[in-house]
This record gives sequence, structure tokens and C-alpha cells, in this order.
Amino acid sequence: MPGFLSWISAFFAPASSARVTSNPRLLNPARAPHEEDPGEHVKMHQLEQHLFCWLLDTTPSALLKEPDSESQAILDALDDRIDRQSLEELPRQPMTLPMLTRALSDEKTDRKALTKIILSDPALTDQLLHVANSPLFHPGDRPIESVDQAVFILGLNGIRNVISAAVMRPMMAARNSREALFAQRVWRWGLTCAKAAELVANLKGRDGSVFFMAGLLPALSYITLRRELVRIARTHPNFSEPQPGLIHQALSRYQWATAQVLANEWKLSPSYHAKLLEAERPTPNTSHSPLNDGIIIGTREVLRHAHQRNMSEEDVLKLIYISHEKYTRIRLAILDSLDAGARSRA
Repeated sequence: MPGFLSWISAFFAPASSARVTSNPRLLNPARAPHEEDPGEHVKMHQLEQHLFCWLLDTTPSALLKEPDSESQAILDALDDRIDRQSLEELPRQPMTLPMLTRALSDEKTDRKALTKIILSDPALTDQLLHVANSPLFHPGDRPIESVDQAVFILGLNGIRNVISAAVMRPMMAARNSREALFAQRVWRWGLTCAKAAELVANLKGRDGSVFFMAGLLPALSYITLRRELVRIARTHPNFSEPQPGLIHQALSRYQWATAQVLANEWKLSPSYHAKLLEAERPTPNTSHSPLNDGIIIGTREVLRHAHQRNMSEEDVLKLIYISHEKYTRIRLAILDSLDAGARSRA
């Protein structure tokens, strides 16, 4: 199981500590927009705006409101914390991973041994079973009722993404009613993008689990940034809950930088930093990352499923590096899980 070993061991490889200058673009296709269609730049920008309007449950006018002097001071404080890698809301490295790493680095580890390790952490057990039974990972009718059953049904290659999502899910859970809708939508968007990136990577013969984890990091950076904004705002007199325009400024400015800080805090390998950097600043001279395609596809599909303004299929195909046939396969797989998820929430 070399793919799984490379994934899990990457959590504890030496990590880069360099600050990556933030790029205000989330969707960055390596393929340059066609010269004969300069409107593609506009369409990409619009898709990002549609996403933020949905995540923040606001209108374009409120989203694009320029920050006043006090809001700018909060943004400056946030920038300083990111620069010093001193975000107080930064999720710490999960404590259960070292034990899993030792077990999975031993080729003699069997399903029973792995199950025992997971069961030793009740919180991880609960999260893993919840995630394993979600439509994204287990579309079957019969529920998975035990960890041993999850490992058996999903296999070691399948359980790794479940572990990634199970580790991150508690960090994405809403703390209060004010962030409930945002947290719910960010989690749905993150899972969709991560799954799309995994499927694209698999089609290209690459390790999809690495791109699944990388695809979750932008979503985790969003909830981290929002919470950090709230924490900073509370230190300013007469400043209430951050407004959508301020949150949008923070997310769009610092999404990639915060994802890099998260990767550094969790001691992810340099390959994760490289994948995030390739997605943030792709160039025609570098190998195209499935993460770019995954975020574009995932964003479009989650917005479309939520009946929000999005991007046409024709425009998507101009900006990704897979064929129409492969895109259709990925889109249908994602749509099935989104439909099942909607039914389970009903």
C-alpha cells in the first residue's frame, strides 16, 4: 500500500516555514484564457464572487464594500499574525496521527490492528463512522456500523480520505449560531472540491489522496480566518461581528497564505506546500495540478446544486485540463453525492 504510506507519513516530514505571499485569486487555471475570449478572466472572477456570496449569504454589493479605517486596521492585524504565523485560531496538529503513522508504516499491520488504534480514540471513532457513512464516501444503502467494517468495506486506500475528513470535521463544526451557515457551506464546498481534485488526480495516474487532503485545506483556512477576524474585532472598541465585506477581504487576500500556515503547523511535507503553491500561482512551465481543476469543478458544481449563479459547462471545459468525457464522469459522481447529502439533510 505505497500510496497510503506516502500519504500518512507526509504529515511528519520536515515542512517549509516560509511565508507565501497571498494571491487574491482562488480559481487559478494554469491554462491561460483564450486571447480571442478575454471575457474568461471576467467569468472566473464572477464565479469566485458567486461562491463568496453563497458562503457568506450576502449580496454582491455588500460583498464588495470597501473596508473603512477600523476594518482596515483589523485586516492589518490579521496580516501581521499570518506573517508571524501566530494565528490564535489555528487548529493544532491532531494528536491521533502519530500512532496511525507508526502502524501504517509497518507492512505487517492488518485490519484488526488498525481498527484497534482508531478505537483507542473515541472522538476519532465517532467522527470516522459519521464521515464513512456520508454519501461522499459510502453511497450504499446499508450503514457502516463499526470501524472494522469501515476498513473492510472501504479498504486501506479508501479509509485514508475518511481519516482526513474525520480529523478535519470537528475543526469545521460551527461554534455558535452566527457561524453555523457559513461553516456548513464551507464544509460542503471543501469536501466537494477535495473529492473533485482526488478524482482528477486518479484519472491522471497520481495519488488522489494527497490532493484530497490538499483540497480540504482552503476550506479549513476559511473557517480559521473568520474566527481569527472575530477574535481581533473583539479587541476593537465598538466593533461588532465582522460584516460580509470584511470577511470577504480576509478570505480573498489570505486564503492561500493561511493554507500554507496550516500545512506548516501540521508539519505536512514540502510536497503539500508545493501543491498549494502550484494551485495559487500556476505557470505554463510547471506540471498542471489536479488541485486547480478540482477547485474549479467543485466550486461550479456545489453552486449549481445549490441553485446559485455559477459557470457554464462550456466555460469550465476551457479552463480545466481534462476531456469532456472525464469531466462528465467526475461531475456525475459529485452530483450523486450532493443529491444524497441533500436527501439526508431533508
